[in-house]
Amino acid sequence: MIRIVRMEFKPEEVPAFIAFFEKSRPVIAAMPGCSGVELYRDASAGNVFYTHSLWTGMEALDAYRETEFFKETWAYTKTLFSGKPQAFSLENL
Repeated sequence: MIRIVRMEFKPEEVPAFIAFFEKSRPVIAAMPGCSGVELYRDASAGNVFYTHSLWTGMEALDAYRETEFFKETWAYTKTLFSGKPQAFSLENL
């Protein structure tokens, strides 16, 4: 399963987000059921980012979202937003 999250940040918070994500990436990638996580920046909007993560299934993603690590990480990340995030869970066909 693929999880894509679109996030729009306050422009002045972009460096803080990138630094925070780089510290968080190895922890996310080591979560049970996760086989990788990448960060992308929108080519036409420098304050819009997407995460792309691969999970064995919705159960693994839901278990990750119940961890204290996720709750603390998401609580901090939300303080940097300038817009509402969008999340998409996709299945391979």
